[in-house]
Amino acid sequence: MLSGRRLDLLDPSALDVEIADIAHGLARVARWNGQTAGPHVFSVAQHSLLVEAIGGALDPRLGPPERLELLLHDAPEYVIGDIISPLKNAIGDAYRSVERRLLGAIRQRVGLAAPTPALARLVKRADRIAAYLEATRLAGFSVAEADQIFGRPPAIPVEAMPEIEALLTPRPTAEAEAAYLARFSALQAGA
Repeated sequence: MLSGRRLDLLDPSALDVEIADIAHGLARVARWNGQTAGPHVFSVAQHSLLVEAIGGALDPRLGPPERLELLLHDAPEYVIGDIISPLKNAIGDAYRSVERRLLGAIRQRVGLAAPTPALARLVKRADRIAAYLEATRLAGFSVAEADQIFGRPPAIPVEAMPEIEALLTPRPTAEAEAAYLARFSALQAGA
């Protein structure tokens, strides 16, 4: 880690988790294997910001801790990479076990409890909507392909669309990292 900490993937300690390391790593992990148009990849950091915005649009009553859960949902990928869904499914519980332990250490580090079942469902729903939007806007999927793979997402409240559209623009790595850190800090300050 850039912080100099050593994170044991099989037995991660919350004391070894640094949000700056997470932001740095996620800003450098490309979604869609980097196969998006333009000079910049769409990073997992940007995806996480998008998921947090979508979750907030779907349930405006969410407080900062719930929105932090949305923002941090893919945080383990800063050390284990963005393993595509078919590979995750093939590896199965071995991958999910590592991911769960890392996410648990991250939650402990920032003072979050495990999500309620309702919040876990909202995270999955927002993640799926984000994937649909990324697939159709950035990764060259047709609407028919995305409908088949992800299912047609529910409508997002129209007032949230300008923010969501702005988050769908691939950004330079440094900007994605800074945006992730800024959003994390704002949510943590409000918690």
